[in-house]
Parts: sequence; C-alpha cells; structure tokens
Amino acid sequence: MTAPARIRMNRTALLPVGFLALCAIPLASAAPGLQLLLLVPLALAVWVLRTGVDVADDGLTVHALVGRRHVPWTEVAGIRVAPRGDLWLVTTAGTEVHLPVVRARDLPGLAALSGGRIELPAQ
Repeated sequence: MTAPARIRMNRTALLPVGFLALCAIPLASAAPGLQLLLLVPLALAVWVLRTGVDVADDGLTVHALVGRRHVPWTEVAGIRVAPRGDLWLVTTAGTEVHLPVVRARDLPGLAALSGGRIELPAQ
C-alpha cells in the first residue's frame, strides 16, 4: 500500500494569518480579556494547515477544521462540480461531501491520483 496523496492549501496562506496575528497583538494587549482575539489567527492557522483531502488506495479522506470523513472507493458515485468551481463528492447513498481546497481546475489531477476511479467528464 502506498502513502496517500495529500492535497492541502498552499502554505503561503499562512502569511496573511501571521500578519493578522501581528496586527491583533496591540489590540489584544489594550485591555484585559481582549487576549481572546489572538485565538482568531490561531484558528485560521490550524484551518490552513489541516483542511484538505487525502487520496489513498482505499478511498478519500476529507479533513476539515474539526473532524474528518473517510469515504471508501466503493461508496463513491461521482463528482459534482458546483457553479463556482467547488467539487462535491457524491456517494452511493446520495449524500454529498464537500472537497475543500480542490477546485474544478484540479479535477484532472484528482482523477489521476484516484487511479481511474474518478473519470473526467467528456468535453
């Protein structure tokens, strides 16, 4: 079994999060209790580092800020492309799972990583 391919957000997204943290420090030190404002950039940093999709031999694992969901290949019915380019995994049970970080432009790469289990639509 090979290691899963990980699709994550670009780490350069941490730059504005760091800038937000830097700007929040003077405000957080202005009064007692405002230190909680520093939790916002911390939560954003965790979101950037955690959110994504793992493509493995046994299925897809979707990671969100809190929690994850594994969908075996046997339960994958297809992919739906939303009008804004978001991808949704359609299961055989009729439910949909949002694939964060992955857009319609990434569909050829996702199809290649799936080993032929996800087909590209005919053009």
